[in-house]
Amino acid sequence: MSSTSAVHPTAIVEPGASLGSGVRIGPFCHVGPEVTLGDGVELVSHVVVAGATAIGDQTKVFPHATLGMPPQNVRHKGGRTTLTIGSKCVIREFVTMNTGTDTSRGATVVGDGGMFMAYSHIAHDCIVGNNVTFANLATLAGHCEIGDNVIIGGMTAVHQFARIGHHAFLGGCSAIIGDVIPYGLAEGNKARLRGFNIIGMKRSGFARADLAVMRQAYRVIFDREHPIVENLERAAAEFSGSGAVIDIIDFMRSRGKRYFIVPPRGEAPLDDDAGQDG
Repeated sequence: MSSTSAVHPTAIVEPGASLGSGVRIGPFCHVGPEVTLGDGVELVSHVVVAGATAIGDQTKVFPHATLGMPPQNVRHKGGRTTLTIGSKCVIREFVTMNTGTDTSRGATVVGDGGMFMAYSHIAHDCIVGNNVTFANLATLAGHCEIGDNVIIGGMTAVHQFARIGHHAFLGGCSAIIGDVIPYGLAEGNKARLRGFNIIGMKRSGFARADLAVMRQAYRVIFDREHPIVENLERAAAEFSGSGAVIDIIDFMRSRGKRYFIVPPRGEAPLDDDAGQDG
């Protein structure tokens, strides 16, 4: 334990735990023997950090969060698996994040700068990117892959093995049972693709001309008159100068275990910020 760490007398830090400089552990927290807390980590109170869990510098964890418990997976045989959480994350009340399973990837990984609001959940073997936002009760099943800068609305559930491309926006109270393209906006039960995360794209510096190109590519890629494989080839040829379009094409070519969430029949992408609140 670093001499600059502050541990409340009611907290339990088991022998073997590694604490960086400036760590603060509040009342009634429990830190397990295989836990590593980076510099400046704060556990506010009543936080449980268990298992082989590492938390990056300057991450703050609020009361009753439980991090690093074994996976909720009947195939797990009890072997050592890990949870890694990046730096400068905010983990709010009652958030749960599980380690990986010993019959699969064996690791759950969460990137830097994430905001995880109350009661959100990250299941076993998920990979979560940087600067994501999970609203209250946002839930990942096992083996999900979430790109950078993704926003998941409140009470939205993502099916196991689903992939969510970077800068995507998942609307609240949605059932996401397939892959969502980068920059995509998906919502509904069951969710459908509603266009692009226009607000997020503007915040990332996309100009109107860029958005116009993206809308054109969207119509080509999801043209129901032709097979998707042909559409991707056509889009790759027509929009080779757009890095964002190529991101989408590469994502769709590298198929996972789930099908792609697609637009409702006959629906064009959103032309403005309608329907978005983040």
